[in-house]
Amino acid sequence: MKESVKKADIAPTGVASIRVVVADDHPVVRFGVKNMLESEPGFQVVGEAEDGDVAITETLELEPDILLLDVQMPRLPGLEALRAIMSKSPRVKIIMLTSTISTQQIIEALQIGARGIVLKDAVAGDLSKSMRAVLSGDYWIGGERVVNLVAALNELMKQAAAAPEKKTYGLTPRELEVVTCIVEGCSNKDVAKQFAISEETVKRHLSNIFDKTGVSTRLELALFAIAHKLVTLDS
Repeated sequence: MKESVKKADIAPTGVASIRVVVADDHPVVRFGVKNMLESEPGFQVVGEAEDGDVAITETLELEPDILLLDVQMPRLPGLEALRAIMSKSPRVKIIMLTSTISTQQIIEALQIGARGIVLKDAVAGDLSKSMRAVLSGDYWIGGERVVNLVAALNELMKQAAAAPEKKTYGLTPRELEVVTCIVEGCSNKDVAKQFAISEETVKRHLSNIFDKTGVSTRLELALFAIAHKLVTLDS
């Protein structure tokens, strides 16, 4: 965890900066988000957290203006960390960062107190805009500024009711692609070649997939994926 910056710190210009805590279990994501924010005037990353428990501690201690909180966090999931923070420090504005999220999770996050949802593959274009939106009192949902939360929630609930979403057990899009490869009988080397990643990265994906699905072997994973319709088999 990086050295934290206390609440009284201000930007070099003498104007109070927008103080941010970044909570994500992947160091590369934290590094990338921090560099992105600090390249823009007015933002200052004052703390970092690698799991849900540390996110709560950092937020309550540092009282940032904004917490960027990953949905999928070890030790304590992002939505549970969100709930704990909102009960103790409702002033902080929280934006959920995620690779994938269901409509139901978006509804739950907003009901608990999140001010925005930003997909990680849209961070470069959306992050600073989403932060300025929530700081002005609005919300950020679906890649755009939202003024009327009640109307937005009503629309999300209609979507959720109209199209019940397939349960993915928290698997990211890439992890689902890896699952498909395993069902097709691919080796780690095959998967690595297909997605232009290292075999070590494939092993990390499989470890995460095993944890999320509760299986321990490739065969169990393949059977689990077929039984729970995580993959579509050619007829």
